Amino acid sequence: MENIFAQRVDAIRSLMRDNGWDAVILTGSDPHASEYPARRWKQVEWVSGFTGEAGDLCITLDHAGLWTDTRYFIQAVKQLSGTGIELHKMRVPEQVPIPQWLASRGFEEPVIAVDGLCQTVSAIAGLKAAFGGGVTVASVPDLLSPLWEDRPTIPSTPIITLGEDLTGESREARVHWLRKWMMRQEVDAVFLSALDEIAWLLNVRGADVDYNPVVISYLLVTMDQVYWFVRKDGYVDIDEETQASFDELASDEVTICDYDEAVLALATYVHNDVDRIFVDPSTLNLQIRESLDEDAYDVVEGASPVPLRKAVKNAVEIEGMREAHLEDGLAMEKFLYWLEGQVGQVDEWEAACKLQSLRAQIPGYRGDSFETISAYGPGAALPHYVTPRSGAPVLEPRGLYLVDSGGQYLFGTTDITRTVPLGPCTALEKEDYTLVLRGHIDLAMAVFPAGTAGCQLDLAARAPLWQTKRNFGHGTGHGIGFFLNVHEGPQDIRQNFNSQPLLPGMITSDEPGIYREGMHGVRHESLVVTREDGRNDFGAWYSFEVLTLCHIDTSCLMRDLMTPEEIAWLNAYNERVYRTLSPRLPAEVAEWLREKTRAI
Repeated sequence: MENIFAQRVDAIRSLMRDNGWDAVILTGSDPHASEYPARRWKQVEWVSGFTGEAGDLCITLDHAGLWTDTRYFIQAVKQLSGTGIELHKMRVPEQVPIPQWLASRGFEEPVIAVDGLCQTVSAIAGLKAAFGGGVTVASVPDLLSPLWEDRPTIPSTPIITLGEDLTGESREARVHWLRKWMMRQEVDAVFLSALDEIAWLLNVRGADVDYNPVVISYLLVTMDQVYWFVRKDGYVDIDEETQASFDELASDEVTICDYDEAVLALATYVHNDVDRIFVDPSTLNLQIRESLDEDAYDVVEGASPVPLRKAVKNAVEIEGMREAHLEDGLAMEKFLYWLEGQVGQVDEWEAACKLQSLRAQIPGYRGDSFETISAYGPGAALPHYVTPRSGAPVLEPRGLYLVDSGGQYLFGTTDITRTVPLGPCTALEKEDYTLVLRGHIDLAMAVFPAGTAGCQLDLAARAPLWQTKRNFGHGTGHGIGFFLNVHEGPQDIRQNFNSQPLLPGMITSDEPGIYREGMHGVRHESLVVTREDGRNDFGAWYSFEVLTLCHIDTSCLMRDLMTPEEIAWLNAYNERVYRTLSPRLPAEVAEWLREKTRAI
């Protein structure tokens, strides 16, 4: 019997023949350029069976390919087996992105179909540039709907508003800031598509996307109006909590509109008051862009100012994040104590469920910040391993167990990875564990001048690995939101060039790793906040404060591979964890933690 995903590729090819398309491109995103889409827009997964969070499909009449990066190579090979879909590797020296690959196929003025709702303006510009303009892009909104009979609807979940006591800044203040920016840019309106930008600006949160407390919507801000295109299905079935949020927003002069009214609004009544409208092509979808009549608007394209403003957390947000990491650390230590007594009796999935249940007991908990990666032995060699709900490997009393998890709280977001020795480890496991920890510590200890970008600090985390000719394929650090998306920019710490400096108030992960297929994986991750660290004749200096509070296991360390400075840092960190958490832990857990945090 033919593989169901191969059948779906064939069905798409039938559409191509019927419409005269030479190729179809499908992204793993949604109309808002989200990293994590709602189920309605998991088009790549529906067609191919690939469940990774980063992957695009390109289908021609004689080839089907999935483009994804180093985090998912092993997973993609397994999940694409039997589908007829070939893996194309990204973030490797020999990479050939989809536009360049298509341009090399010998098409003459091809017609390439895309779901215009799920392709950004920037992506389409890149596609056209690869062909030198000799290509026709057919925008087909909801391209898969004729084939995807049970396609999920657009989600609509309860919406809450956050007070200034949590966010440190009112909605009115944030809108006022944006309007001042608009005046400097000499534009009449800003149209926002990115869901986390909208949530931040309006101080609203929802649950329309798993793990990301966002609300599927668009936002238009003019000099005297705010239009939020958010209401689904007209006025039907709005719960009391959402209605209260809408009433509060209306009192702040936010007009609530239907989600599907955005295109109509831009094409009709909005342009009566707006001449120059600002959009971000990296998040604006093609369908919305094509609704902006060039005769009605002077469209200004550029980078949205919201991500940078959002990334620099204010004092209230930073204090909330400290509280989140304190509470989260207590849950983590209770989990690790429990885990030690359950080795050989529980599997990966049962361990993940236990950790989630401990977080759920924390007041203000609003769910996990991403799907927990609970991986033992070979599973941990996949950086984004999906823990099976049934038949998961049992945690044996030997080797390494990796758990990467996080929580969403009303007062902050967490993301932590700890690799835990469950018993005797091999010499290679110990060496990898130690070298990765050295990189984690060296980055955490970094002191750097103002103006330093994350890509300039990346070497600190990789040097201990590079010195022994080892490496990892993912980034070293990502920005993290305040009770928002677990991944955010514009800053990061990775090899790819990104000129954005790290600024005081930015919260970023520190997570080097190493992965050996079929054997084991190691990753150590904590969150750090950039802080001011003095000024002298050479300028202003910054360093990191580690927010994460959970001990780092020292039982399998190869101490002779570490420098005295690294050992001193590790001892001080573990002592800080003990002194901070032990007063609030059950006596038996505090006693256990005392032993785990003894100086080495």
